[in-house]
Amino acid sequence: MRKIIATAFLSLDGIMQAPGGPEEDTDGGFKYGGWTFHYWDEIMGEVMDKAMATPFDLLLGRRTYDIFAAHWPRVEAGDLIGDKFNAATKYVATSSPDTLTWKNTVALDPNITEAVRKLGQSDGADILIQGSSQLVHALLADDLIDELNLWIFPIVLGKGKAFFSAEAKPGALKLVGSKASTTGVVINTYHRAGEIKTGSFALE
Repeated sequence: MRKIIATAFLSLDGIMQAPGGPEEDTDGGFKYGGWTFHYWDEIMGEVMDKAMATPFDLLLGRRTYDIFAAHWPRVEAGDLIGDKFNAATKYVATSSPDTLTWKNTVALDPNITEAVRKLGQSDGADILIQGSSQLVHALLADDLIDELNLWIFPIVLGKGKAFFSAEAKPGALKLVGSKASTTGVVINTYHRAGEIKTGSFALE
């Protein structure tokens, strides 16, 4: 069995769009691309280095794949993230498999959720989702993500592509790890914890 792990940089209001740069994703007139840049510190680097040290494959939506494929193959050898991303198997949700040119790339079957379900049941390294908001929405709707690594930044973006959609399957989560940066970024790791339990504070 392989864990399906989603890692995302989020604003306090849940936006994940274009954390890395102004031209990364301007859909909907989004004008705050690169909003994570000035928050990076040594603690965040250590967490990222630890994550990169563990073997993984990548699971990407087509837009995120294209962004990554335009960048990571061009970084110099010896770059920690570049070396890991280039070597990893990239599983991609796409309707145009013939245009996938990054080495070690595999197109998923058209039934994306079933293809991901089968990946999770196979042997191999855990599977890391980066970005890919539409893919994340589909997998959360079918409860197919085993672990959430959410880097929550002290910023409100107002609008943009959200990590959670209205179609996400309701469920409880268990906090299994948390770390705060010197710049106020809180890095939380959650595992699924079954169904939601309700109660009442009302007086009898």
